[in-house]
Amino acid sequence: MSTSIEPIAPASLAAPGGHYSHAIVANGFVFVSGQLPITADGTRLAEASFEQQTRQVLDNVKAALLAAGSGIDRLVQVRVYLDAIENWPAFNAIYAEWAGNARPSRAIVPTGPLHFGFKVEVEAVALG
Repeated sequence: MSTSIEPIAPASLAAPGGHYSHAIVANGFVFVSGQLPITADGTRLAEASFEQQTRQVLDNVKAALLAAGSGIDRLVQVRVYLDAIENWPAFNAIYAEWAGNARPSRAIVPTGPLHFGFKVEVEAVALG
């Protein structure tokens, strides 16, 4: 089994805002850092609707997975942070469309306000 750790920096995502990688490939898994509703050019969508923020976050997760040689169909676990549990139904509907037939394990964590005033953040683990 490989013990290498490979950081992934997709060109389709804005540079990380802190000391982390968008994703790491290790031992056959892809670990995707918490993705926020930030566009590839670095625009923060804090004023966008919850639905727009959710779609951007999921696009970012997908971009990180693809850059790591994985995909939505290889997801194992997804963790979702919501500013308010009232946003769960809207998130679940958009997520179901995005995930398609994939049904990884998932946790929804209501957090209160998120960084930069965002409404949603998603992290994931997938097979490489």
